[in-house]
Amino acid sequence: MGYFNIGDIVGRKSYNRDIFFKITDFFKNEEGRECAHLKGIFMRLLANAPLDDLEKVEPGELTVHLKEHTVKGSEQMNRILARRRKEREFFLSRAVQTEKNSGGHSHLTDGFDLPGTVLHIDGDSDYLELCLTTYKQLNIPANGYCVNEEQQPQVVGNLLAKHIPDLLVLTGHDGLMKGKVDFSDVNNYYSSKYFVAAVKEARRYEKSMDDLVIFAGACQSHYEAILSAGANFASSPRRVMIHAYDPVFVVEKIAYTSIYDPISIKEIISGTITGFSGIGGVETRGKFRIGIPKSPY
Repeated sequence: MGYFNIGDIVGRKSYNRDIFFKITDFFKNEEGRECAHLKGIFMRLLANAPLDDLEKVEPGELTVHLKEHTVKGSEQMNRILARRRKEREFFLSRAVQTEKNSGGHSHLTDGFDLPGTVLHIDGDSDYLELCLTTYKQLNIPANGYCVNEEQQPQVVGNLLAKHIPDLLVLTGHDGLMKGKVDFSDVNNYYSSKYFVAAVKEARRYEKSMDDLVIFAGACQSHYEAILSAGANFASSPRRVMIHAYDPVFVVEKIAYTSIYDPISIKEIISGTITGFSGIGGVETRGKFRIGIPKSPY
């Protein structure tokens, strides 16, 4: 449509281009003004904007932006792996008795890991691929499906029965609709009501919040409604943007914390990029099990 094309990366001039978006479609509003549907590049946000409020992001600027987010994600992953190495030694020492009189030799490395498994249902294929790649890098068994937010309540039950995961992630895009000011009305959000319905369906499948841990929501989602539906963790307490990787970092901590241990909410949320403004939840136990000994075969 004119100067812009579907797939272009743009910023909104009226917001000082604070978030970079991809154009997904064009439309005319009730006043006949040419507009675009937008989705965030790294933030799980949907938005609409008039074309005259948009400005293309130049390739060089986009490269810098992508690099900054990649570095931020890599730093967080390095912290996770360092923490995990330290915790694994403790879990093993709790599971086995180190041999004495063996010249100091220990068999602590002879165990094997059984982290929690994940079913991730995402309304955005790009974000899903990012998350699945990150799960693989973090050695978290995960199955992923790209399903539009409004269809997630219809498919979640069958997918849970198929995969029987320890953790469920329901996410995609969301946001407060333009012109809406009542933060308490779930109908004033693009996708929150679908996340709420999907969580309720998941709880019909598994009522226990210890047996099935659920993260649900996206940018600016109706946090209270999603938690009330039965999620362990949700976004967004302050109705802020959340990072595309935040759901992964939440479930990673749970997937790799021992079943013996409840995890402090502060400890889980501190591992995200967005923090308490974007993510919150309730007390939850870990899903990690260590096994011994490790077979040589």
